[in-house]
Amino acid sequence: MPKPRGRGGSGHKGLRRHFTNPDQMAQNEEKKEKERQWRQQRGELSSSEESGEEKESSSEESSSEEEEGETEEKQSKAKGVQHLIEIENPNRVVKKEKKVETIKVDEVSSAQLSRREREEIDKQRAKVHYQKMHAAGKTNEAKADLARLAIIKKQREDAAKRREEEIKAKAEADKAKAAETKKALGRKT
Repeated sequence: MPKPRGRGGSGHKGLRRHFTNPDQMAQNEEKKEKERQWRQQRGELSSSEESGEEKESSSEESSSEEEEGETEEKQSKAKGVQHLIEIENPNRVVKKEKKVETIKVDEVSSAQLSRREREEIDKQRAKVHYQKMHAAGKTNEAKADLARLAIIKKQREDAAKRREEEIKAKAEADKAKAAETKKALGRKT
């Protein structure tokens, strides 16, 4: 198996290491500074890029602030002539998803909503209306439930009457049995 070629990292044994020449680094920094000054003179450099570069060069700020500055710079940095042409591309706009619960009725009438949002609001309104009608007993399902409830109540009342009659009959049977036993015992003695 042949050895891999190219620059090696410090974690790979046997591969060559690449070190940057400090003189070359200094030249690159000078070129960047000249380019930044040239852009600033032409007015191409925006204030966010200037502040982003100042943040990078400053060593006093913390690493979290530097990371925030770098992300802002990446987001605001225009590619090519993008900063000269303002384009309203609906595909590029990141829309935040709205929960239907957070949308108020006043906002619904004043703002234009998407089809899905309108359907969700209509669905919630219909559900609330159905619940009110159901509670009032005006829906078919509520009527059927009330009829079933009436049948169950009648069955329970009938069952309670039967139990009471059975208890009375059992009590009378116990009394009759007790009387018979007393009568039978009374004859023997």
